[in-house]
Amino acid sequence: MSKDADRTDLIVSTLADAFAPLMEASPTAFRGKYRTMASDPHAFYRGSACVFYADVTSADDPWVDERSGRIWVHGDLHVENFGTYLDSDGRLVFDVNDFDEAYVGRFTWDLQRFAGSLALVGWQKAFPEADVRDLIRRYLAGYLDQVDAYRSTADDEGFALHLDNTDGPVHAALVDARRQRRADLLDALTIRADGVRRFRDGDTVRRLPVREQAAVVTAYERYLDTIPEEKRSSRRLFYELHDVVGKSGFGIGSAGLPAYNLLIEGASQALDNDVVLSMKQANVPAASRFVDDAAIGEYFRHEGHRTVASQRALQAHTDPLLGWTDIDGVGFVVAELSPYEVDLDWAPLTEPDQVRDVVGLLGRATAKIHCASDEDSDQDLVDFQVEEAIATSLEGRREEFTEWVVDFGVQYADRVRADHALFVNAFREGRVGVSST
Repeated sequence: MSKDADRTDLIVSTLADAFAPLMEASPTAFRGKYRTMASDPHAFYRGSACVFYADVTSADDPWVDERSGRIWVHGDLHVENFGTYLDSDGRLVFDVNDFDEAYVGRFTWDLQRFAGSLALVGWQKAFPEADVRDLIRRYLAGYLDQVDAYRSTADDEGFALHLDNTDGPVHAALVDARRQRRADLLDALTIRADGVRRFRDGDTVRRLPVREQAAVVTAYERYLDTIPEEKRSSRRLFYELHDVVGKSGFGIGSAGLPAYNLLIEGASQALDNDVVLSMKQANVPAASRFVDDAAIGEYFRHEGHRTVASQRALQAHTDPLLGWTDIDGVGFVVAELSPYEVDLDWAPLTEPDQVRDVVGLLGRATAKIHCASDEDSDQDLVDFQVEEAIATSLEGRREEFTEWVVDFGVQYADRVRADHALFVNAFREGRVGVSST
């Protein structure tokens, strides 16, 4: 059998192992996911984290030890997983987002995954390889500088990228977020009828049968108990439920996952204060399939609990409405559908110099999620100072480590482009996913 045939078999089998239950539950959604993955190499990379982990966990990693190989990690860190959010203190922050794949593992995984993503984007923008390598180095320099900054301060939550300390595209995203209005989001998703709001009907919205609606309402009531006491509103009126609908039409990572939108009262009975919540089934994170540590899996009640615990560990000042619940024992994540979430726009960044100013900040944001997720946070699965563990692992070897990650990113981007072509051929031949009917 040829190397291409062997590699195709690995891709097909790994995707099947990761997504078989979801493919059976929603064949149409998964055909859409795979069509999107077929569109370009970076879309394939985003949708195939399981293949990435099959590769990196089968290779030696000389940069981690018992501690730095067991920290909270984002799990799917690529260039499109950065953007703005409104934190629980009411401040707009630019940070890492989308924690669906978060887990416990090697700190190097996030850096490797981002390096591969950046190299793919650099190739798609036709940057010379030397510039791509320089951009990955710039990202890693920002990361290591911020790790050192955490070592010199006792306040792991003090650093944040916000309107007062950013410029360029990152600042532009924050300014854009500041212009958003909750009323506009509500008007897009809801209508006013008989003095109250309810969700608009549409192609991605479905009204629920009685039994399913009752299950969602009961799950919502259980979710309320998972909001931390210090973040819970003292107004019982705040959580009054007005409407529930089924929701579809999510991105690559959420294809086939059941989801609902819930409309609640908010701060007052004024119609413009209503709040929209998303309740979405949590998936098994790709990294967990390759981490042989029973203590980690046993820490979580289900994937909804895992996602929320991970996000609270990795992100300081999380959404005060973030919580979890279950329906028939399956975990769901609940969070506000916020108007203030704006992703970093990579389209206008057409020259290496424009990207260079951005990636250093992204490196600092990556260090923030790693170093905020240690003994200073509320969780107890990682009970040591991550910044010290990383510094110890890299002591005297930072330049060598940097070049190792740079080489990985460039070489793995080559691997992904080849994998993308193999995936497209396999998909066209009916070997990937389910057949249309």
